[in-house]
Amino acid sequence: QVRLVESGGGLVQAGGSLRLSCVASGSAFRTMGWHRQAPGKQRELVADIAWGGTPNYAQFVKGRFTLSRDNAKNTVYLQMNSLKPEDTAVYYCSARTWSNINSWGQGTQVTVSS
Repeated sequence: QVRLVESGGGLVQAGGSLRLSCVASGSAFRTMGWHRQAPGKQRELVADIAWGGTPNYAQFVKGRFTLSRDNAKNTVYLQMNSLKPEDTAVYYCSARTWSNINSWGQGTQVTVSS
């Protein structure tokens, strides 16, 4: 059974930083990453990374967020710097197996105050 456990969300002032972590279990994962969903908006990709690949970032986080992956720990990290109020959203860890089965974490709230 696939399980994704997220941690690291919270409340931060604009310009601050947060680090999200996601530990995956139950399978091997081809791609891991983070999406986010703000109130009234669709879920959108923040960043993802394939096994052995380089991170792929949404344009709105380039230069501010850094995605990294530890394959030995089945863990993916999202370092978020220079946070803006518009980054406020629920952040979801995502993981896709080699059989193209996608799974989601429960979500962690990130709130950036102005």
